[in-house]
Amino acid sequence: MKEKVILAYSGGLDTSVILKWLELKGYDVIAYVADVGQKEDFEAVREKALKTGASKVYIEDLKEELVQEYIFAAARGNALYEGRYFLGTAIARPLIAKRQIEIAAREGAHYVSHGATGKGNDQVRFELAYYALQPDIQVISPWKDAEFLAQFKGRSDMIAFAEKWSIPVKASIAKSYSEDENLMHISHEAGILEDPLFRPHEEIFSRTVAPQRAPDAETLLEIEFADGYPVRVTNRSDSTVVTGALPLFTYLNRVGAANGVGRVDMVENRFVGIKSRGVYETPGATILWAAHRDLEGIAMDKEVMRIRDMLSPLFSELIYNGFWFSPEMDFLLSAFEKSQEKINGSVLLSIYKGNVTPIGRQSPISLYNQDLSSMDVEGGYNAMDAGGFIRIHAIRLKAHNIVLKNGKPYTWRHKE
Repeated sequence: MKEKVILAYSGGLDTSVILKWLELKGYDVIAYVADVGQKEDFEAVREKALKTGASKVYIEDLKEELVQEYIFAAARGNALYEGRYFLGTAIARPLIAKRQIEIAAREGAHYVSHGATGKGNDQVRFELAYYALQPDIQVISPWKDAEFLAQFKGRSDMIAFAEKWSIPVKASIAKSYSEDENLMHISHEAGILEDPLFRPHEEIFSRTVAPQRAPDAETLLEIEFADGYPVRVTNRSDSTVVTGALPLFTYLNRVGAANGVGRVDMVENRFVGIKSRGVYETPGATILWAAHRDLEGIAMDKEVMRIRDMLSPLFSELIYNGFWFSPEMDFLLSAFEKSQEKINGSVLLSIYKGNVTPIGRQSPISLYNQDLSSMDVEGGYNAMDAGGFIRIHAIRLKAHNIVLKNGKPYTWRHKE
C-alpha cells in the first residue's frame, strides 16, 4: 500500500507542483484546503486537485474558529508584532496545522506536507505546530528537500513542470509579487516589493480603498465588549447592528476597507534571521484593536495593564514565530484570560479616511472617577498629601545626585 500524505493545498503553482511531485514519488496524496476566508472557488480547487493526482480532497471551513479562538485571542492580548504588524498570516497557521493533523489521524496518515519556502516564517509555524500536536508525525517539506531543489531552481522550472503534466496554473514568470489572504488580512511581498524604497502601486491593494478616495463623511461605530470579547457592533451612521463573532468581524472588515483603514508597509524581522518587506491590509482588526485597547483604559487596573503590556510583545513574538502550541503560550493565554475579566463596556469610534479614532467609552465597572479626576472638584482627594508622595519618590533621585557633579558624570580617581 502507498503511504498516505496530507498536503496543505491551495491550488496555486507551488502546491499543485508539489502534489504531482509527491504522487510521482509513490505517495497517496490527500489534499487539504483550509477555508480561512480567502476569496476562492473551492469547488474549482477540489476539481483541480483531483485532476492533478489527489486521491481525496478535504475542504474545511475554519472561518468561525479562526475568529473566535485565534483573532479574538490575539486582540485580547493586544498582539502587534514589532509595534505594527497585526499578525494576519501568523495567526491562521496554527489553526490550519491543527486541522491538518486531525485529518492525518482520521486517515491514518503518517506524513504531512506543506509548500512553505525554506527562507520564510511559515515553514517554522507549520512544522512546530505539527510536532507539538503529533510528535511522531513525519513532515515532507519539499522546499528543504535536496531532490526537489535540484529539480526546481525557480518559477520557470515549476511552470515548465506544470505544462508537462497539464496542470493549469495562473502564475507566470513575470508575476511581480506574492500574496497570502485570509479573513483577517491580505499580505503582499516579494518581487517588486523587495525594494524597500518602491512605493506600491495602487492596484496592488486589493482589499482596501485608498484613504484619499474614501468617503468624505465619517462613520461612527460603537463596539460592545464582554470580558474582552467583542459581542456587538452598532453603526451609529446607518443604525446597522451586528452580533456573532464571524458576522461582527466580517462587518468590521467591510467598514474598514471602505474607509481606507488598515494599510501597513514595513520591514520586519523574520524568525529565521532575514529582514523582509511586507505590505499588509488589515481593516477589521485595526478597528477592533483600537476599540479594545481604549476600553481597557477605563476598565483595567493600572498595575494589571502594566504587567500585561510587558507580556504583549512576547505574546506577539510567540504568534509570529510559530509557538502557539507551547507551554509558554498556555501560560500567557491564562494570564490574559484573567486580565480580561470584567473588561465590559463599549467604545465609540470615528472611522474616517484611514483613521480610527476612539471618541467615547463607557463601562458598567468603570474605574474612572470623574469627581476624583476633576480639577474643579475635590472628590475626596487631599492635594496636601501629594507633597509627601513627591518627597518619598525624590529620595532615590537625591541619592542619584551623588554620582553627578554639576550635572555631569562624576569621575572617580584613585588617590596615590
